[in-house]
This record gives sequence, C-alpha cells and structure tokens, in this order.
Amino acid sequence: MKNDRRVFLVSAIVAVLFVAAAVVATKPAAQLFSAVQNGIATYFGWFYILAVTGFLVFVLWLLFSRYGAIRLGDDDDEPEFSYPTWFSMLFSAGMGIGLLFYGVAEPVLHFATPRAGTVEPRTVEAAKEALNTAYFHWGLHAWGVYAVVALGLAYFGYRHELPLTIRSMLYPLLGRRIHGPIGDAIDVLAVFGTLFGVATSLGLGVLQINSGLAYNRWLDVSTTNQLWLIAAIIVLTTISVVTGLERGIRRLSEANVLLGVLLLAFVFVAGPTVFLLGTYVESVGHYLATLLDQSFRTTQFRGVEWQKAWTMFYWGWWISWAPFVGMFIARISRGRTIREFIAGVLLVPVLFSFFWFTVMGNTALHIELFGAGGMVKAVQDNVATALFVMLDALPWSQISSVLATLMVVTFFVTSADSGALVIDIICSRGRTDAPVWQRIFWSLAIGAVAAVLLLVGGLQALQAAAITTGLPFALIMVLACVSLALALRSEVPLAAGQLAAQGADNGELPAHGDWRAQLAQLLARPRSVAEWQAPRRQVAEFVSQVLVPAFEEIGRELMKHGRVARIDRHGYHASLAVLAQGREEFVYWVRGRAAQRPWFSLAQASGPAQYEEPMVEIVVRGGVSRTVPMSSVDRDWLLRDFLAEYGKWLGH
Repeated sequence: MKNDRRVFLVSAIVAVLFVAAAVVATKPAAQLFSAVQNGIATYFGWFYILAVTGFLVFVLWLLFSRYGAIRLGDDDDEPEFSYPTWFSMLFSAGMGIGLLFYGVAEPVLHFATPRAGTVEPRTVEAAKEALNTAYFHWGLHAWGVYAVVALGLAYFGYRHELPLTIRSMLYPLLGRRIHGPIGDAIDVLAVFGTLFGVATSLGLGVLQINSGLAYNRWLDVSTTNQLWLIAAIIVLTTISVVTGLERGIRRLSEANVLLGVLLLAFVFVAGPTVFLLGTYVESVGHYLATLLDQSFRTTQFRGVEWQKAWTMFYWGWWISWAPFVGMFIARISRGRTIREFIAGVLLVPVLFSFFWFTVMGNTALHIELFGAGGMVKAVQDNVATALFVMLDALPWSQISSVLATLMVVTFFVTSADSGALVIDIICSRGRTDAPVWQRIFWSLAIGAVAAVLLLVGGLQALQAAAITTGLPFALIMVLACVSLALALRSEVPLAAGQLAAQGADNGELPAHGDWRAQLAQLLARPRSVAEWQAPRRQVAEFVSQVLVPAFEEIGRELMKHGRVARIDRHGYHASLAVLAQGREEFVYWVRGRAAQRPWFSLAQASGPAQYEEPMVEIVVRGGVSRTVPMSSVDRDWLLRDFLAEYGKWLGH
C-alpha cells in the first residue's frame, strides 16, 4: 500500500462504517452520542477549558516574544498578499454558517436563560451578559485555536519545507517517524476532526435553510425535508468538484462575504443604529474586563449542563475546525512574521465577529426589550428561525429573508467543497494533485455524516459530535505547541550564526552583539567540506542530467508548433520561457533545494549535521509554487508536469 494512501483508506473505511452503523442502529447511536457527550463533559470538561485558554496564552506569548520577528518562510520571503487583501481573506475565514445560525439565536437564548448564578433572566443586565457570553465563545479563544494550527502549518511548511499537513507540526518531537504509522494516525485524527466539524456546520446550515424556506412558505420543516436538502446541495457540491470550477468557487466565496456585508449593513441601518454603536463599544470593554474570569470557568459548583451545551460545544467545534481554517490561513500567510501573523489572525476576524453579534443579536434584544417582543418565544420554539424572526421585524423582510436563505445555501456549498479539499490534502500528505474521485468521496462523506447526525439526534447530536471529535485533536494541538516552542528556541542561535555569516560576506561586522561570541558559535558546529558539498552536488547533477535535457526536448517540440523556447541555466536551477511571436507567453522555473535537517529535531539532536532528501521547487508564471521530492522527478515527470501547467495557463 502506498504511504500516501494509508490515511485515505483508514479514514474512508471508518467513515463508511460510522455512517452505516448509525443508519442501521439509529436509536442506539443516539444513546451512544448522548452518553459520550455526558462522559466527556463530566470527566474532561476541565481539560477543554484549560487547553483552549492555554492555546490563547501561547499565541499571545509568541506575539510579544523575541520570536515574533521570525518569518514564516525564508528570511528574504515577502508576503504574497498586501495587507488589505490579506485582511479581507482573514475576514472571509471568519464568515460562515455558524455566524448566520447563532448571530441572533445565541444572545437571545442567553438573555432568556443566563448561566446559573449570574443575572436575572430577561433584564437589561441579562442582555449585557448575553452579548458578553457570545463574544467569549466567538472571540479570542476561538481564533487562538485556529492560530495555533495555522502557525504550526505555516512555520514547518514554509520555513523548513515539510509537507503542509498536520503531522509536520510534530517533527521536533517525532523526527522521521512523522512519515510512518504515528504520522498517519495524527492525520487520521485531523481528518475526522475536519469531517465532523464541517458536518456539524452543515447540519446547522440545513436546519436554517429549512426554516428559511418554511418562513417563505416554500417547504415544511421536517427531518425528511432536511435530508433531501442535504442531498440536493451535496449534488451541487459534487458537480463543482467534477467540473473543477476552482475560479467559480472562489468567486462564490467572495460573493458570500459581499452578501454577508450587505445583510449586516442592512440590519445596522434599518435597526437601532445609535443603540448598536453604543452597545458595541460598551460590550467590547465588558468582554476585556471579564476575559480572565471566563477563561477558567468550569461551573463545577453548579453542574455542567450549561457548560456542556455552550462553552464545551464551542471549544470542541473550534478544535475540530482548526485543520480546515488553519490550512486556509497558512496558505495565504507565507512571508509574514510571526508577530504580524498573530496580530492579524486574532484582531481582524474577532472584531468582525463582535460587530456581527452586536448588530444581529442586539437588534433582536432591542426588539424584545423595547419593541414588539416575541423574539424569546420564537427562538425557544425553533432556534433555526431566529434570524428570520428578527428580519421580519425590519423593513423589506421578504427580500432580506430570501437573501439570508441564499447565503446559507452558498455557504453550505463552499464549506462542503472546501472541507472536502482540505481533507483530501491531509489524506495526500500535503499534495493537491490527488484524483478527483477522492475529493468527490469526501464531499459525499461530509453530506452523509451531516445527514446521519441530524437523523440520530438533531442539534444535540451535532453538539456531541463536535465535543467528541475535538477531544483527541486537542491533545495533538497541545503537543504541537510544545513542538513549535522547541523549534523556535533553535532559531535564536541559528539567527545569530546567519547574522555573523552575512556580516562576513559583506565585509561588515554584525550590527549588534559580541562578534567574538558569534564567531565562536559559528565554529562550534564545524562541517567537513564533503558534508556540505554532497547535497549540492546532487542538486547540480539533477539540473545538468535531468532538468536541462528535458527542457531541451520540450524546446525542440515547441519549435514544431511555431513557439521558441528560451532556456536559462544556472548551477542549481533552470527556467524554460515559451515565446510566441517574440513575446514571453509562459515561464516554467525549477530549482533544486538541498535542505539540512532542522537543528530542532530531537531525533537528530546529536551527531554530525544530516540532510533531508533534496527537494525540487516548481514555479510557473503567475507565482504558483509547489515543492516535491527530487527522487520522484525524472524526465517523464517533468514533461507531463510542464504540459499540465502550460495547458492550465492556456485555459485547456
């Protein structure tokens, strides 16, 4: 069995067995979910609270530490995206079905039934505490979870050229064993976290779609109709996968954000605008003032029922979503320093989420406290109708309700498609060229799991799934924090050595520090000439014996079709430019890289310097870059890959 198939096969078999067992034994499955949820809440609730708070403390420590200046990539890498573009993509990562489902419902439910021992229900104080609780669940803690995974993936993937997958985050602890069964088990856990996390969101989404259609009198609310809705939308998702509409899905995601902003702006203007602005400022201050107390609250003296239904559900949901959102954030953040990465990830989505809850939730609470009322009863009767009941109290409710329903549908499609892509990448060890059928399988699996969870227990089963799958991955994340800290500690002596070397190359002394100590540090790790020349020689032989002959063969074929090939060759890289009528049409650039094993690896903490297998970096016109092992690249591979990239550039 190929190594890159093990994770897929194990995950696929277990997923199929889970769906089959839940369909055959629906009632026992529902009882099992309930028992597991209660058991975790009773015995491991403290761990969830401590772990998620620990993740936030960890990223805040990195933000203000000396490691904040380390770049996610090579030291000379520049960010691929400008600040406005990067912030807009972080903003889109914060948008999702969850905000639409809970933006109105959660503050209203906390207003009606506050946490025991806090405030009197349905009072002004209860309204303030309700929004503060929603802020807590959707604020810094949630994005601290995402930041841990995103930072680990970006650091080890871009700075140390490891595969962009979860197992790579534990390299300092496991060394080469990440490529064996232990690494496979880590990725399997990540697959199931993502599978159940996305399925939980889709389950909430279909509840809301059904409620929106029922509000417009198009379809009754029932489990059967919800299953049909899941089937219909998964068909749309599968079509997008089969036809390869990457650009279409990207545009659909951008449309989601635009529609979300339009809906938010409409409610802000049509609702109590001045009241919303005032409560936004006050609520952010209240959140910061109570953050420490909330972060460590376990409610052991008053029972854990409220904690199980709310905080623990959210912490499990965020953890299970972490591979999904983390990989997205990592992919758009190469070249950022750790400090600007953490500041951007924590501040931009959090402030937007706060504003969303202020506008949506406080508009509903204003209606309940100072308007016609009826919000509490409507939400308690059916949580999924909360958004539509609130919109009904504003002008143009028919239009805004249709818009909201459409938004949930488009979020459903893009979340399922993106979730399937992330699972597929994890199953393929960071590669993005897996067969299309494999991604189709995962899109169908996400829909099937969402349907099964609704079938065996509805909202309670969705919450139980999030809490259950989040627990084992939380352990992986704790180890990832330790792993990242070990790696970053090695950056300080390494950076000092690089600084001294750069000063020597430029004929200048280092700008600061004792140059004698830095020189001694450089000479403390002597390397033989043969040791550092061997991987470079291997790369040079690859360029001269494999790469350039393949380029020359491509050039001869291009001439037969009226194209001219310009080959630029250097010691360790070469490029092939295709010219049509004297103008550069396409560039295919290949560089060999001989990477030393990171000094932070505990598995290689002693002994002489060792080298990983040399890698080949492929860059095509437009900045698309990827890295593959040199051992897998030969003449035929290069010819096929060039043809595929050239064909995509030409639109074929």
